[in-house]
Amino acid sequence: MNPWIDDLLPYPFERLIALKDGVATASAKPHIALSIGEPKHAPPPFIIDALAARLPLAEGLGSYPATRGSDVLRSAAADWATRRFHLRSGTLTPERHVLPVNGTREALFSFGQAVLSGAPGSCAVLPNPFYQIYEGAVLLRGTRPWYVPCPETRAFRPDFDSVPEEVWRCCELLFLCSPGNPTGAVIPLEELEHLIGLADRFGFVIASDECYSEIYPDDRAPPPGLLEACAALSRHDFRRCVVFHSLSKRSNVPGLRSGFVAGDSSLLERFFVYRTYHGCAMPAHVQEASRLAWRDERHVDDNRALYRAKFAAVTPRLAEVLDVAAPQAGFYLWPRTPGDDQAFARALFRAQNLTVLPGSYLSREHEGANPGTGRVRMALVAPLDECIDAAERIVEFVTSSGRMSLENAR
Repeated sequence: MNPWIDDLLPYPFERLIALKDGVATASAKPHIALSIGEPKHAPPPFIIDALAARLPLAEGLGSYPATRGSDVLRSAAADWATRRFHLRSGTLTPERHVLPVNGTREALFSFGQAVLSGAPGSCAVLPNPFYQIYEGAVLLRGTRPWYVPCPETRAFRPDFDSVPEEVWRCCELLFLCSPGNPTGAVIPLEELEHLIGLADRFGFVIASDECYSEIYPDDRAPPPGLLEACAALSRHDFRRCVVFHSLSKRSNVPGLRSGFVAGDSSLLERFFVYRTYHGCAMPAHVQEASRLAWRDERHVDDNRALYRAKFAAVTPRLAEVLDVAAPQAGFYLWPRTPGDDQAFARALFRAQNLTVLPGSYLSREHEGANPGTGRVRMALVAPLDECIDAAERIVEFVTSSGRMSLENAR
């Protein structure tokens, strides 16, 4: 067996199951899960229609799909990214700069396996807190992770200035997540440009997870992306830079498992070679539905409006009893808890049949501190009425029985 498997911590949701094990909820109310970032909005009908039209004919099921995907799918992804991130026309080509992937989760992990050397002394830099796939990709390649704190004083953006030069010197891969999970923090364009300069100076690759990029409050101010920073620097070959995009959040189809990777063509060509052995080609019917999704913006605009309404209804109510603010982007709240985050989550489940994710499960102790301790992640993915119900339950819990329940949970 791979000896590095022993370095992995249990996945956050496995830890959450263990935390709730044996806890009987005192509430007769239906369960509400704010713990997992799984969109519950209805997927756009044209995606369902595209899948339904192909499957009865078994179209594409009689042959293996190509690892590179279809020309039309890669063209749709390249066109979307070019428009969305203001790239110079013709620089992000479907032939050389785009690969379809079965969701960003598998792509982020496999990209780490392809890029990292596993050489003694090498490291990878990742934000703290973070999406656990980054850490798994690093550890299972025998590489040392270096955690960048995301302090509240920086609006939860990673404090890259705190990274010592000797860490950058051994860094092979930098993981970014903007908008961030779980904080919703957005890395400004100038900071992305600065990181590109560091990548050039020290020779590492930047992998930017941008799966929340299409969920933001102001339609006039979308979050910038890494390729946009490349274009601003007239870096039209996207050297050392790769981005990951997904339809899961953008189009409410997490079960479709569809996304793409784009950027530096030399990196993607090597990644393609890896993927031909990885065995992860996207099925033909998923490719066709995905092509249509990347060509349509109306359903994405409607989706943003739904999240905007939920944050407007929920955040002020929660702010009456918790230290919480709406995120810059994404669909998570990251409130401070009155006491231990695990005890809070366990007691809230017991009292209100409502699940949140302890923040300490999404971060690691680094230099004596765990930045997720004393916070929980709340995913506003359910319909509006359910999110409002959840907010009312949390207010009731904190104001009436919360402190007593919290003490009993310890």
